[in-house]
Amino acid sequence: MPIRPQGALAQGFVSPGFEPVREAFELNFERYGEVGACCAVRVDGEPVVDLWGGDAGDGRPWTRDTIGLAYSVTKGATAILCCLLADRGELDLDAPVAGYWPEFGSGGKAATTVRMLLSHRAGLPALDGRLTFDEVLQYGTAARALAGQRPLWAPGTAFGYHALTYGWLLDEVVRRATGRTIQDLFAAEIAGPLGLDFFIGLPRREEHRVAALIGEPPEQDPSSLLTRAMTANGVFRTPDAATWNDPRIRRASIPAANGITNARSLARLYAALVVEPGRPPLLSGKTLIAAISERSAGRDLVTGLDSRFGTGFMLPTAGTPMLSGSSFGHEGVGGALGFADLDQRVGFGYVQNSLRSDPTGGPDPRVAGLISALRDSLGERRTS
Repeated sequence: MPIRPQGALAQGFVSPGFEPVREAFELNFERYGEVGACCAVRVDGEPVVDLWGGDAGDGRPWTRDTIGLAYSVTKGATAILCCLLADRGELDLDAPVAGYWPEFGSGGKAATTVRMLLSHRAGLPALDGRLTFDEVLQYGTAARALAGQRPLWAPGTAFGYHALTYGWLLDEVVRRATGRTIQDLFAAEIAGPLGLDFFIGLPRREEHRVAALIGEPPEQDPSSLLTRAMTANGVFRTPDAATWNDPRIRRASIPAANGITNARSLARLYAALVVEPGRPPLLSGKTLIAAISERSAGRDLVTGLDSRFGTGFMLPTAGTPMLSGSSFGHEGVGGALGFADLDQRVGFGYVQNSLRSDPTGGPDPRVAGLISALRDSLGERRTS
């Protein structure tokens, strides 16, 4: 039977042998100033950790039903949807984008493939022009602007993090290929069937469940490519609480950055990629192996960090620790993380509402501690 955590900080359960994860979760509040958070793990498709605790903002406790903005964890969900469409023959990841979206082929972009968009190799990490706040949130406006731009590097020759443009570009490709948006398809084809609380574009009826973000990252150089990439060329501030708590942003379709979810749903989503008791995993083995094969590695031209990407998924690095070399997933500003481990058949999720002071730094000690505790628990479990 599950063990209910003792102590005021953690609620939920851990299965026998996973008590170190509960201890690491509580330590995040005691040592690292965590405000509100949730953590969940599935092994072999079964839940073994489901924890939550702390403050959801405005004096509300973080409960089992609380959901939070996970920032770029959304990119992993978008990648999963694109891979699912590829599995079904509805989207060719190695086809030119212009085959689906002819207007995109101008300005030296004709050879850009869908997979280049997913692996941050398209050379379009930021908007060139300045749109208004309302224009950025209006569906399709940013995509049209990007179609008219020239890439900053020859597509496919280098990589740099497409913090927001990743989602707008892929959304338009998916819409052209299927006639439906990422927001609609993810809800209908993935979140609904798997029973996930994961929204790309939050319905108004769910607004009361959302944890308020807390914290203000330091101001960045507004002229830097990184800041332009993360702010839609100055439309938003850096990923701060005041901007991203705005309900208009929560309701918009930003498939790179405004996914709202919880750890339980992330663990369920990623577990479905590696093991599904009683039915096949969400993606075929061929598609999954291609998706988690390294496509981009080295110094990122936008963040300046050493990074590794597959087809939409982050791969483990010193700055983005996961469980092992067979892990893949995506992190988000503030510390949120969802990943799977192919060899150990694990799905992991962490969502919080406190923003780290450095939006590009790592490794986050909170997540690193949880992963270390999980690794120890799995080692003990498999040697006992």
